[in-house]
Amino acid sequence: MLQDAICTLNTLQTNASALEQVRRERGHPQLQLQAMRGYLERAGLTVEELDHLNIIHVTGTKGKGSTCAFTEQILRSYGFRTGFYSSPHLVQVRERIRINGQPIGKELFTKYFWQVYGRLEETKDAHRGTMPAYFRFLTILAFHVFLQEKVDLAVIEVGIGGAYDCTNIIRRPWVCGISSLGIDHTQILGDTIEKIAWQKGGIFKPRVPAFTVRQPENAMDVLKDRAKEMSCPLWVCPDLEDYQADCGPLHLGLAGQHQRANASLALQLSHTWLQRRCLPGGSGYSIFSSLSKSLSFETSCRLVLGLADTEWPGRNQTLKHGAVTYFLDGAHTMRSMQACVHWFRETAAQHERMASGTVARVLLFNATGERDSAAMLKLLLPCHFDFAVFCPNITEAIASCNADQQNFNVSVENMLTRCLDNERSWRLHHGQGDNSTELLIDNGLSLVPKKKADTLVFPCILSALQWITQGRDPVLADSSKSVLEVKPSIMAKAALLCNATEIHILITGSLHLVGGVLKHIDPASSK
Repeated sequence: MLQDAICTLNTLQTNASALEQVRRERGHPQLQLQAMRGYLERAGLTVEELDHLNIIHVTGTKGKGSTCAFTEQILRSYGFRTGFYSSPHLVQVRERIRINGQPIGKELFTKYFWQVYGRLEETKDAHRGTMPAYFRFLTILAFHVFLQEKVDLAVIEVGIGGAYDCTNIIRRPWVCGISSLGIDHTQILGDTIEKIAWQKGGIFKPRVPAFTVRQPENAMDVLKDRAKEMSCPLWVCPDLEDYQADCGPLHLGLAGQHQRANASLALQLSHTWLQRRCLPGGSGYSIFSSLSKSLSFETSCRLVLGLADTEWPGRNQTLKHGAVTYFLDGAHTMRSMQACVHWFRETAAQHERMASGTVARVLLFNATGERDSAAMLKLLLPCHFDFAVFCPNITEAIASCNADQQNFNVSVENMLTRCLDNERSWRLHHGQGDNSTELLIDNGLSLVPKKKADTLVFPCILSALQWITQGRDPVLADSSKSVLEVKPSIMAKAALLCNATEIHILITGSLHLVGGVLKHIDPASSK
């Protein structure tokens, strides 16, 4: 059963041995790759086998997933059988492991999960009872799936960082890429752009071509030094405008100005992979400088088609359901939030010009981990929302929550406290003072503020969406969905939403939040 597999997978989020591993390895990050090699061998795989996957390895702070999506789509358009490993998933964990652009099927996931889990379980007694943590296990599973399914290539997105990320047991990728760098995961990667660049440059390999988008000067200097010490040829991608397309102008399937740099990186990665795969001799790039600007080239119709056909849900995504329009972007760093605000203001303005009457704007926000929520919320102020709504990354406040989206690493109490902190930051940004929010608590979880119509805190994603949409989204109005009872005083505040011709909702701050929203508003994503 698929759900049995997923529930077993979820035990790897917090099992005692995994927590002990984290504590033991925190001061000795090189142990992480050593441990990963051990788990790989226990699962019946070797690092030598991974060489046969013809890997494209991509890291970065912002845009690495989009870059991978462009790259995979381009190479699939050439007829290659592609594997694509990414994180996190939005709705179902199977999304992380894709064959030819599609999440692997339920039967395949279940079969391969138990093959890998069984081998690790059988050998754990001989290895102090250890099992790999969640992300390590999924990485091993992805490698196993791609080898069993005989893909022509695998696009592998780094989890966190690069140098000590468990994907970095790859010895011989065919090409590497680094998307835009910024500050994120500082407890693991360091608190400066230079430290983060050092970690990201850890995926460079001797004589394996690497490409980067333009970076801040200090970060670029570090990448240049890392490439030199590893004898890795490194190029900086040209602007997208520099490419000549023989099939008309380049059009991107992903919205947002910032996607242009990701698309250029994907073109370089795809072009280089194709050259090494298809040209006589195969290796190419025999003489390299330590850093130079990559040349633009004439893009074929297949390259152009690949960029145009790319889909990557939850990133600059717009979904219209009647009077309700959802703008979804999983931005969770300062730079990605700046890009999100630029995209939303431009796109929402276009939609408002087409509206036949008044439009109500609502922000639905959550942020997790060590991220500076207050700073990100400040960036959102120019969007002029009528309401700011906060909720944890809990899909529904009932026990039937989908196992794919369960997170046992953070308590519900901590999640709700974070939401209240975010609500307080928003009020302070608006000069409303730091008045403590009086909560109306029903059934143990129902949280809404008693005062001030501009901010609301809800216990789960579904209750927040139901209040914001006021029954005007037919998908959410499904009678099978339980409706959280809200006090009349709170319902009275929704007059603006009821009377508006359209409701525009920006969902941002967390990819997990975006995934929880998609589970409710896009039923196909759960199938």
